[in-house]
Amino acid sequence: MLQGIWVDEDAQTVAFKAKGDTIFYPDTTSLPVYFQIIDDTLVLHGVNEVKYPVVKQTRHLFVFKNQNGDEVRLTLSDDPDDANAFRHEKPQAINQNQLIRRDTIVSYEGKRYHCYVQVNPTSYKVVKSSYNDEGVEVGNVYYDNIVNLNVYQGAKKLFSRDFHKQQFASFIPKDVIQQIILNDVLFKKVDQEGIHYTASLGMPDNISSFQIELIVSYEGKLRMKV
Repeated sequence: MLQGIWVDEDAQTVAFKAKGDTIFYPDTTSLPVYFQIIDDTLVLHGVNEVKYPVVKQTRHLFVFKNQNGDEVRLTLSDDPDDANAFRHEKPQAINQNQLIRRDTIVSYEGKRYHCYVQVNPTSYKVVKSSYNDEGVEVGNVYYDNIVNLNVYQGAKKLFSRDFHKQQFASFIPKDVIQQIILNDVLFKKVDQEGIHYTASLGMPDNISSFQIELIVSYEGKLRMKV
């Protein structure tokens, strides 16, 4: 009875399409999700397994309670144009989708150091859970980054490394490492310890982040600390 395209009764917007054992969302960044209806419960097997109580189900009406306990009333669409919301073949991942390069020249005790940072977008997918307009948990797809840091003294290369988010796993709780991305590596300062950078890792579309300090010594050694 859930097969077809369903529309939010109040907002008159397309909520999802059920085809076979899969629910598809009109949002181009949300992953399709395998679903089951077990007794009076809608079960979605996405980033997490989530369950929603079904209040009423007929061929043309589907009512369930969302994450907040609010009733969501959906009606079966009879508008053929609603199928246009699902023309995208697969979810499109989100990222800055561009190469970022920065050069920084610093001096310490009469010596000049030339530092290069390059943020490289990758095809490594990160799936983050969020909630759509109906209060249903969905998985959104993002791309992670690899950041390359090089430090030169004149023509001499002191340090060169590609940073992946996994290299910071010891500083980040295990239950969130899979849903964050390496945002950037930014110059901070220079002092007797060396050249300081800050690696920023966080949930996509979230202003808060984990800040890990990278210190490259004048001998080319790396130290990391929170």
